[in-house]
Amino acid sequence: MNSAKKKSLGRVGLFVATFIWGISFVLMKNVLSSVPPLYILAFRFCGAALILLPICAGKLKKLDKSYLFGGALMGLALLLGYLFQTYGLRQTTPGKNAFLTSVYCVIVPFLYWAYNKKRPDRYNVSAAIICLIGIGMISLDGDLRIGVGDALTIVCGFFYANHLVVTARFIHGRDPIVLAMFQFAFVGVAALIAATIFEPFPTLMAVADIWTLVFLTVISTAVCLLLQIFGQKYTPPSQAAVIMTVESVFGALSSLVILNEAFTFRLVVGFVLTFAAIVISETKLEFIRKSRV
Repeated sequence: MNSAKKKSLGRVGLFVATFIWGISFVLMKNVLSSVPPLYILAFRFCGAALILLPICAGKLKKLDKSYLFGGALMGLALLLGYLFQTYGLRQTTPGKNAFLTSVYCVIVPFLYWAYNKKRPDRYNVSAAIICLIGIGMISLDGDLRIGVGDALTIVCGFFYANHLVVTARFIHGRDPIVLAMFQFAFVGVAALIAATIFEPFPTLMAVADIWTLVFLTVISTAVCLLLQIFGQKYTPPSQAAVIMTVESVFGALSSLVILNEAFTFRLVVGFVLTFAAIVISETKLEFIRKSRV
């Protein structure tokens, strides 16, 4: 396969992954009516870890403790992110949940500043200001109060940002699929233990709910991870960043089409501002500056 074809397939892989992640917000919203959040996470991530296990089997003998330690730290940040996102989704719409989750892209540069003393640039600062305005238009009501579901989703963005920072620290020199398997296993086992303690076991699941859980496990988690890794390998970072920001758009559109979510003018403006902030933070408008050269 030549280089041009690999680049094309890489972009297609990223678009497919972001589309699937986008519609997954609606699927999660539907299944939450009959399955408690912790059991959803336990099923989804234990299953994804088991799917990745055969791919990683030949590499396990050569592993060191850093894989376990890194996978556990990555898994902890991922678990907290998904917990706040899923509990937030219970009390807000998929469209809001998708866009408010995506603010992690704007938070990451400021976490790097705290951890590595690397000051955010003017694009990061501008993106943060625009993002705050967008969040306000999405989440604040007439009394300037924020809903519980929206607040939980914003917190989830903070933990997703931490997950990216921790991943960047441990990924160098290590196999990303093996690390992913370990972090998935950590999330799944931890969620299962917590679920047995704090939540009732789901006994009234419809057949559709079971198939939704299978889709979230196999396609949204395991397959999309492989598509993301393949896509980012053959796509320039600035282009990959733009493609992956479209996840929030797919999430909002799927909520509009499938659940008939009502979009007010204020909400749409908030979505546009938040999306613009993510693009600015992720790309630093490189695609515009190049076109002027």
